[in-house]
Amino acid sequence: MKKSKFISIFLVIIFFLIIIYRVISLNIYNHDKYTKALIAKTEKYVYSSSAPRGRIIDRNGNIIVDNKGINSLVYHKIKGINSSLELEIAQRLAQIITIKEGTIDELKEYWLLINQNGNDLITKEEYELYKERKLNNDDLKQLKLDRIDEEKLNNLSLLDKKSAKIYALMNKGYNYANKEIIRNLSETEYAQVMEANIPGITGEMVWERVYNYGDTLKSIIGTIGFIPKELKSEYLAKGYELTDIVGLSYLEKEYENYLKGEKALYKVSNDNTLELIKEAQKGNDLVLEIDINIELEVERIIKEKLQDKKNYRNTEYFHDSYVVLSNPANGGIIAMAGIRLNDDQTFSDITLDIINAGFTVGSAVKGATIAVGYQNNLIEPGKYIIDSCVKLNYVPAKCSHDRLGKVNDITALEKSSNYYQYLIAISLVGKKYTPNMVLGATKEHFDIYRKTLKSFGLGAITEIDLPGEKTGLIGKAIADDLLLNLAIGQYDTYTPIEMIQYVNSLINGQRIAPSLMQKIVYNDEVILEHEKRILNEINLDPIYLNRIKEGLALVLKEGTGRGYTDQALNAAGKTGTSESFYDSNFDGIIDTETITSTFAGYFPKDNPQYSLVVITPNVSHKNGIDNTKYRAAAKITRALTDYLNKGLQENS
Repeated sequence: MKKSKFISIFLVIIFFLIIIYRVISLNIYNHDKYTKALIAKTEKYVYSSSAPRGRIIDRNGNIIVDNKGINSLVYHKIKGINSSLELEIAQRLAQIITIKEGTIDELKEYWLLINQNGNDLITKEEYELYKERKLNNDDLKQLKLDRIDEEKLNNLSLLDKKSAKIYALMNKGYNYANKEIIRNLSETEYAQVMEANIPGITGEMVWERVYNYGDTLKSIIGTIGFIPKELKSEYLAKGYELTDIVGLSYLEKEYENYLKGEKALYKVSNDNTLELIKEAQKGNDLVLEIDINIELEVERIIKEKLQDKKNYRNTEYFHDSYVVLSNPANGGIIAMAGIRLNDDQTFSDITLDIINAGFTVGSAVKGATIAVGYQNNLIEPGKYIIDSCVKLNYVPAKCSHDRLGKVNDITALEKSSNYYQYLIAISLVGKKYTPNMVLGATKEHFDIYRKTLKSFGLGAITEIDLPGEKTGLIGKAIADDLLLNLAIGQYDTYTPIEMIQYVNSLINGQRIAPSLMQKIVYNDEVILEHEKRILNEINLDPIYLNRIKEGLALVLKEGTGRGYTDQALNAAGKTGTSESFYDSNFDGIIDTETITSTFAGYFPKDNPQYSLVVITPNVSHKNGIDNTKYRAAAKITRALTDYLNKGLQENS
């Protein structure tokens, strides 16, 4: 019993000691902390409507996207104000500014305000039910609104209808928050409102995007706007307000955390006036790897060559062209453009296809497919064979574009021998070629090819800093002839951005993530800088990689790419001509066999400054009266490399 009593007394003492400690902690040690927390919960703060986003700038300091200050009118409730005074404010403002009329619901609410709250719309019987608590305030309000018919609303003047809109905006959201009434006022209207000195109405600067180069790069820059409904919770958790403007797509979305500005912060005083606590701060600037002058020249050349098609036969399905230009040292994107020539001779921007549309690119990928032969010891370097055709069982003969004579691993690239690639694929299956053979290709053999291709970036997400990237299409069917097609780039499709990553992988022996961002800066301070991001090493002995590069150099010197560049440029690369298909009457059915031409290369070959991909889909077709082909890829490549070479010469 005594022991139990002792324990009870001990527990009581411990309890009071805890209470004393908490009191001392609250009043002495943590007084400031708790006081600030209390103030934070009891005091009210509001933000300005917007803050300028960071600019988007090219590598040379040219401002691609800027901000423009726009005059706006903001209402902040005055302490103790009533609906009659707010109605007067709305009517005074409506006499000055040009604003649209209120919605039906807004007009009904306004009608009630100017008609004694619509009390005449309720019957005596309904008032009796209200007194008996069989109807509540909301019920009476709804009855009134339902009885405001079209005739009553038509009796409202234009001034009333404008006032209704303004009044609704004045009472939207929290009472203490700023309410934007209108933006983009004329200077005259803005001055008149300021001179009128209307209670609660102030002028504020809001910010809109300005695109200094029109539509150039606008699609990959992306859009800004209000927070989408489905992302509401995510943004609120990050401290955003629902009225904030955010990046919705592409670069604006990718770099939202850096580009967003910080809005001015005001403390709401006891009399409901505002005290500036913190001024607005613009967002960080996004400096791109893009060279806007090169970008503009790329677009000019594409448009010129698209228009030139009228001088050539078999070009009626040729509408689009794509160019990607990169710095192979770090994967930086210097220029990227996709342009469509419409039937009315106007142009459309289809640059986004560079990251989400796949194309058959043909022999342009042989720099990667020949690597399958090296990796699996299927090639004897330097050994010559006689170019020929392959005839599989029940499959028409498959040949190179011409009889090419003697070829080895290097000259097979130079002359673009399909036969050489076919023999690699046959050897991969573990067989030697015999006419009319059954190859017996399995999914495993396709996977071996695709694993190697993917290591170069073909059939892989490149991880470029643009949301929404997609890969090309991977064929699902397994067949002997399709394995041979895969070996020469005639089966799977690849996006232009995959192709530029492949070229850079050949140059570096590493797969590098492409990047549009060079750095993020605030004034002169670098916040973030692009660093080369290696996704994987290429599993290929440097001796073999150099043999591939030697073959690619011969392509432009003596092979299928001769004339694509000035010989003095000392470039390397691979051409590709592939069979493609087109829906000629846009009925959803592919009905026309066409030809797509591609170039993928780099220059100078010994110290590459640029890597380049040009894709011209459906540049010709096989239903023509002859075999005329418009060499659009060659013409675009030559014009662009001549321009770039001139720049290199001037800077050397």
